[in-house]
Amino acid sequence: MIEVLHEERKSAVLTPSSLACLAHMPTINLTAGCAHQCRYCYTRGYSTHPGEGKIRFYTNTLTKLRAELARKRKKPVAVYFSPSSDPFQPVPDVLEMAYDIFTFLLDAGIGVAFATKGMIPERHRALLASHAALVRGQIGLITHNARIATAFEPNAASPEVRLAQTAELLAAGIAIESRMDPLLPGLTDDEDSLDGLCRALASAGVRRVAASVLFLRPAVIWSLRRHVTDPTMLQPLLDAFVVKEKMRIHAGKSVVFSLPEKNRRAILGRLGAVAKRHGITVQFCACKNPDIASGTCNIAGRWDESAGGSRQLSLYEGR
Repeated sequence: MIEVLHEERKSAVLTPSSLACLAHMPTINLTAGCAHQCRYCYTRGYSTHPGEGKIRFYTNTLTKLRAELARKRKKPVAVYFSPSSDPFQPVPDVLEMAYDIFTFLLDAGIGVAFATKGMIPERHRALLASHAALVRGQIGLITHNARIATAFEPNAASPEVRLAQTAELLAAGIAIESRMDPLLPGLTDDEDSLDGLCRALASAGVRRVAASVLFLRPAVIWSLRRHVTDPTMLQPLLDAFVVKEKMRIHAGKSVVFSLPEKNRRAILGRLGAVAKRHGITVQFCACKNPDIASGTCNIAGRWDESAGGSRQLSLYEGR
């Protein structure tokens, strides 16, 4: 059971992100913390994280957003949801706020970009479909194995639901991509697992995927040890990190524990080869792989140059 803490937001609603991929686009978090409670989520290490089993819901977000946009001479081309939470969490207040804010922005001609692992309600899907040209999305799916998904993403939508949503939104003309983030070393990075997931994504109509390999923070290690109780899942994952290295991400502002460079190159290269067989292009982001990548994972989609758009690099470019 998730504890929802209601409070008013004191800071601005539209905020910049430390992610280079979002450097030119304002972002909105509807909450601090996320009800999906993904066991690997790197935001557990943030100072703003409200604690295990809790989210902080900002009740005045739409009111403040209206006021902020009214003061702007030039409205943004698009807004991204959300750099450290999810707009489609299984919490009625969050879903209601997401619908109201999406409606406000889309009616004003402002685009909406999102990344989610949640179940998108029917009326939200209808809203997005009715403004398809103004919507970009990435739907996260790290595995098509329901058992692994439940262990690591306990409150997220099932893989089947996410695949069905992906197919539906693509059919509605929305620019939807998939996000394999994070790949779990020892669990979801072998060729058979990657082939099964890519096959399912291709069947849903996906042609582009963003991917990255799991990295660890102390809070993430604590979460994994506490919540992933099946040793057949936990041990292979931890064994993969017996040899690890410190890496600076987010323009060097944050330090994490990552797999050695050669290991990550091998995993991402394997994914790239498998995906290519299914007609899927793989991208990964220099924000999380500054030692081996350049370019962007396209997390907020492609917009025109006024939105800070830039050329996107595939797995095999930018070396």
